[in-house]
This record gives sequence, structure tokens and C-alpha cells, in this order.
Amino acid sequence: MGILDSVERGLERAVNGAFARTFRSGVQPVEIASALKKQLDVGSVIVDRDRTLAPNRFVVRVSESDGTRLQRMGGQLETELVGVVRKHAARQEYQLLGEPDVEIRVDPQLTTGVLEVDASQVKGGVEWIPALEVDGQRHQLRTGTTVIGRGSDCDIRLNDTGASRQHLQVLWDGKAGLARDLGSTNGSKINGQRFREAALSPGTVITIGQTQLRFQLVPARTQSAAPAQRPAAAPTTAVPSQHERDLARDPQQGSRAGGASSAAPSAGGDSPGIDQDFWRGL
Repeated sequence: MGILDSVERGLERAVNGAFARTFRSGVQPVEIASALKKQLDVGSVIVDRDRTLAPNRFVVRVSESDGTRLQRMGGQLETELVGVVRKHAARQEYQLLGEPDVEIRVDPQLTTGVLEVDASQVKGGVEWIPALEVDGQRHQLRTGTTVIGRGSDCDIRLNDTGASRQHLQVLWDGKAGLARDLGSTNGSKINGQRFREAALSPGTVITIGQTQLRFQLVPARTQSAAPAQRPAAAPTTAVPSQHERDLARDPQQGSRAGGASSAAPSAGGDSPGIDQDFWRGL
């Protein structure tokens, strides 16, 4: 990294920090998507005439308040952001060394409304691990049997009166998942249909009482990431929210808008390609 890049990054962080302290606007998912696309472009390296490598591992760092708010989306937000990376890489004809991975982390040193993205390249394939997402929390499944129910002795405990004490078990053999109802009182459902035993595929939603459990395969984060090699490229980007930038141009906008947070992109704009409802309501 050159001296000018270090100076530029320092100035960028100072300006963004000042915006955040003044306006206190939270980070929005669409801003994370924009920052990811920027890091893909900045971190891309032309290897030869027909090959351009780009980062495939991204760590998005946000403040504690933003992290708490974004975590209400559970694993869905990270999954959708991985889709943004895939789509942008395909559009720009970038090649990735492995499956893309996006992780959101809390950084206590960051101010509300500021995000930073660390981009890197991870060689080889990504190890995928099974997980169940319940009420916004992701539970990693071990090899063997995981028991789910209302009882205190269950591996995943449900706060749902419609669940039996030992309601369901999920079996994972290292390659495939199977859900088996344990003779529960109210039964278990997939796509509205009761079942006794059913194979699980990524995205399968099991309903127990009023609780939904989503089966997922998520990338393991045990590999060491090598920084993307690009001369004078900044590995991180600090981005003020759109609302902050609007207020900086027109300070009266905040009082007219009643302090509303930034809206999702319009259907005619450069949307990341995700359903508009996803970007609202955080």
C-alpha cells in the first residue's frame, strides 16, 4: 500500500466518523451490498488476457448498535449478500478461487452508521456445515443426532407450547440430512404437509407448532484467508449511510423527513437484484 493510499484512507475514516457522530443513521443492507461490489472491483487482479481474479471472502464490520439490528435477519442477510457477490462477479466476468463467503462482525471501535469491509482470497473449496436457523439464531448441527423440542434436555430447545418435549430429531451423516418426527402430539410439517421422516435439502423449512426451522448449509470459517494481492489497493472501505450523505448535502432534509432512515433502491435503479422487501424494515 502506498503513502497516498494510507492518507486517503485516513481522511475517509475521519470524514465518515464525523458524519456518523452527527447524524447517527444506521447501516442499511443495500449499502453493504454496494460496499461488497466496490471491494470486488478494487480487489480484482488481471492474471492474464482472459482471466481476472477477485476476492471471495468478505468480513463486514459494523458498530454494536448496527450489528444488533442486522442480526435480527439471522443468516438470511449473509445468504442474500453472498448472492450479490456471485451476481456482480458473473456480470464483471471475475473468477473466484472458491465459493464466496460474507460474514458480518461487530467492531466496538466503529460508530453507528459506519461499515468497513475486509476482502481477501481463500484458495480451494469451502467446507460446508449443516445448521438450523430458529428465530433468527443459527444452530450448527453435529454429526449424528440432534434432538429438538420443548424439554430442557433437548439439543435445541423451543419456547413453543405446540412442541412436544422431544419433538423431532435431525440426523446428519456428514453428507446428507434427515428429519424424523419422534411421535409428537401435534406433528411436524414441511411445506404444510405432515411427515414422519423426510430428507433435508438446503432451504427446507420445518414447522413445529408456531416455530419455523430452516435447514441450511453454511460455509465453515476455519480457513486462513490470504489478502488479495493488488498493488496500492485498500483492503477496507468505510462507507457513510446514504441518509448521512443526503443530510450532509441538505441539513434541512432531516427535519423534513422526520429523521427517517434511507429507503431501499427504486425498482428502476441499480438494485442488487434482491426482493425489495428484503432491504426494508431493518
